[in-house]
Amino acid sequence: MHENSLFVSHLCPGPAGVLPVCPSAAGSGGTQMAPGRIDCIGKGAAGFGGHSFFVEVFFMCGIAGFCQLEGDLLQRREFWTDVLVEMRKSLAHRGRDQTGEYLDRSAGLSHTRLSIRDLAGGAQPMARSRDGRDCVIVYNGEVYNTDELVPDLTGRGYRFATTCDTEAILYAYMAYGLDFAEKLNGIFAVAIWDAEAERLILCRDRLGVKPLFYTVRDGVLVFGSEPKALFCHPQVPAEADLDSFRELLGIGPARAPGCGVFKGIREVRPGHLAVFDREGFREVPYWALEARPHTDSYPETVEKVSWLLRDAVERQMVSDVPVCSFLSGGVDSSVVTALAAGVLAREGKTLNTFSFDFTHNAAYFQSNAFQPTQDRPYVDQVLSLYPLRHTYLMCDESTPADLLPAAVAVKDLPGMTDVDTSLMYFCGQVKQRNKVALTGECADEIFGGYPWFYRDDLFHADGFPWSADLSARTALLSEEAIRALDLEDYVRQRYADALKEVPALPGETGDDRRRREVSYLNLRWFMQTLLDRMDRASMSCGLEARVPFADHRLVEYLYNVPWRMKYRDGLEKALLRDACRDLLPPQLLYRKKSPYPKPYAPQYEALLYQRFREILEAPAAPVRRFLDRGKAERFLAAPKDYGRPWFGQLMAGPQLVAYWIQLNAWMLRYHVG
Repeated sequence: MHENSLFVSHLCPGPAGVLPVCPSAAGSGGTQMAPGRIDCIGKGAAGFGGHSFFVEVFFMCGIAGFCQLEGDLLQRREFWTDVLVEMRKSLAHRGRDQTGEYLDRSAGLSHTRLSIRDLAGGAQPMARSRDGRDCVIVYNGEVYNTDELVPDLTGRGYRFATTCDTEAILYAYMAYGLDFAEKLNGIFAVAIWDAEAERLILCRDRLGVKPLFYTVRDGVLVFGSEPKALFCHPQVPAEADLDSFRELLGIGPARAPGCGVFKGIREVRPGHLAVFDREGFREVPYWALEARPHTDSYPETVEKVSWLLRDAVERQMVSDVPVCSFLSGGVDSSVVTALAAGVLAREGKTLNTFSFDFTHNAAYFQSNAFQPTQDRPYVDQVLSLYPLRHTYLMCDESTPADLLPAAVAVKDLPGMTDVDTSLMYFCGQVKQRNKVALTGECADEIFGGYPWFYRDDLFHADGFPWSADLSARTALLSEEAIRALDLEDYVRQRYADALKEVPALPGETGDDRRRREVSYLNLRWFMQTLLDRMDRASMSCGLEARVPFADHRLVEYLYNVPWRMKYRDGLEKALLRDACRDLLPPQLLYRKKSPYPKPYAPQYEALLYQRFREILEAPAAPVRRFLDRGKAERFLAAPKDYGRPWFGQLMAGPQLVAYWIQLNAWMLRYHVG
């Protein structure tokens, strides 16, 4: 490396610290569980608002850094090293098993790590040199085909000092140049400094499982796993403009692809690679969905889907620490659990599984078109089929309300309210036993499981099908805010932009064309929202969440499978069910979709309404500038319709109130207005 470069790595053994985000179960840490069931684990600490929500946690990987090609950063070595330290400290909730910084004349990189593979090696930033060419990498994620990359790289003369995927990625870049990303199968956010070429490379996985934000200010590129890291750089303030609020109020909790919401903040788009060099900054796709004719018969399609899914699960079981799974009793998580249990059974091991619900949902649950059944009876059926160590996790109704500000701090933005907060809580409980979890996320997007794939009113909606009706979003706005934001025009334009990107076959029209549109919108917009939710919730508590259904090979194949194969005999996801017929009995295989649970107890609504009224009555509450007090009071007094969500399937009246509470917390935290 450059003789004046600074390279520092710190090993951080033991528990890393505390965060006010993930309450722990009393007496649960380090529990050894025998095969069978653990009755339940509930809330073990008090909530926000005069109470504490602290727990010792480990942390997940985070990356950050900056690059400026003019001047010499080493002339202020101590200052810029301190900036790098502050950037990775802001991401400490993503990993502290080991930390490190690298600084040379033109670039600085920092990393904070949770060890999943090659626990003794794999320290980052990682530098390698060959034939006078120096390259340094920081990386967050997992590459599942590392063993397939090594032979060719070894044949090209690269010598491995570790067994970690970080080294394989760096050598792949050195060997293949910018084509390296196409060879990776996994979830990743990568930054590579190539000193000889004087360029910094940013790269994100194909489906956007791992986040990577950036900004370019006055010739300086600043990047990080989360926006909060960028704000540690002296040239990057946290700012908002009208488009920030148009995103939050018109699109949120989704985001337009590449939009970081904060003024000037962008996110590397899924499947894209960015280069920053003396020619400037440019971002280009290295992967994109393609429309192709589907020529396989239905039996051939079933066989191929079965193989792809099983291969994805087996690849994602690779880890030097035990892997668990989330188990809701739905077909998606049950299939993943069954396959993972089979992989471990061959090694003589038993899979840990976890299910989630709210304390009083058994008494107050309300069946509706979007959430027809509760999970526990179906979880019990899966437990009777496979040898699993299962834990039922329970959360009381005050916890998701208390954690709303903490979720904003974790995500840097308002989000899916009680879905985010309860998932944060549950991930904190899971982390007491496992570092890595498999989830059933993304199956509905690729197999067509959501109602808007097959319900005519939603399928033909003129707008994003999960939030086509903007009336709930404007219901509480003042007339002045409605005029200033013009949400309908903003959302309409984002929707039109998205439709222009849809890959389709020549001549596709009518319902066939609409099928393409709905599928693409789900993959690029709705699925990204759920992946962001899972990343922030799991990373906040030191848990790596993996998503086998987001394997890019499976996504590519299913994008071109015709609807008649996905939806058969009036049954959504029929293709998935047929591909997994050997894994589950009919009562599980044909269960009607029921999404992630939300709190139904009236206590939850009462807490939200009380806190929202406090905001309405507080003259200094920043969100009041958008609200009409009379409209808000009338909304709080009206009955809530759980069957008409304003976003997705989970966010109805109470979640709208919670979203406004989070928006107020966001404006206060980042001093934006």
